[in-house]
Order: sequence, then C-alpha cells, then structure tokens
Amino acid sequence: MKKCIYVVEDNPNIREIIEFLLTEELYDVKACRNTSDFWKQMQQNIPDMVILDIMLPDGNGIDICTQLKQNAKTHNIPVMMMSANNHLNAVKSKCTAEDFINKPFDLNDFARRVERYVPN
Repeated sequence: MKKCIYVVEDNPNIREIIEFLLTEELYDVKACRNTSDFWKQMQQNIPDMVILDIMLPDGNGIDICTQLKQNAKTHNIPVMMMSANNHLNAVKSKCTAEDFINKPFDLNDFARRVERYVPN
C-alpha cells in the first residue's frame, strides 16, 4: 500500500509541484490549501507524513505541528516545515518538526528528505 503524505500549502503552483513530485515518487498525496482542509483530511485518514507551509491564509503550520505533536494519536507522524522566509531558527524553537526546508528548494533534496522519513 502506498504511503500517504499530506501537503499543506496555500500557493497553488508550489502545491502542484510538490504533489506532482511526490506522486511520481509513488506516494499517495493529499494536497490541502489551508488549515481547515487539512483538519478535514485528518478526520478521514492519518497520514504517514505531513509537509506544512508556515504561513497559511487561515492559520499557520506551527500551530498544526504543535497540535499534531501534542496528540497521542499523531505525535509520531514526521512533520516537515517549509518557509519562504528565512526564519527557520525561530520556527525550530516553536515547533518540534523533524525537518525544516527553505523555499525555493531543490526538488532532489526535497525528495531525499521525504524518503528519509517515509521510505517507499
């Protein structure tokens, strides 16, 4: 069975690129454009990994990460945070995500990082 990854990214171009890349790597991808879409998906299924943009139109990835890490059912899900702002050191102090990546990012590096947490 394919491993499932949720991607929460409000920029449609970036969301589509990530979705395409991960689908090509044979993952089942659920792309969400905001936090409410993400929480609706979480009611359907628990993913194998979550990739979160920090700045979202109806909330932020740090809050999602914190909620996931504080919940006994979801605290083991690997989380990768992404940001176009180079404030990842500040984010690391607020969130216990497994990985952080700056946008724009190298697609091969991105794919390798995902593979590290969710081997196919």
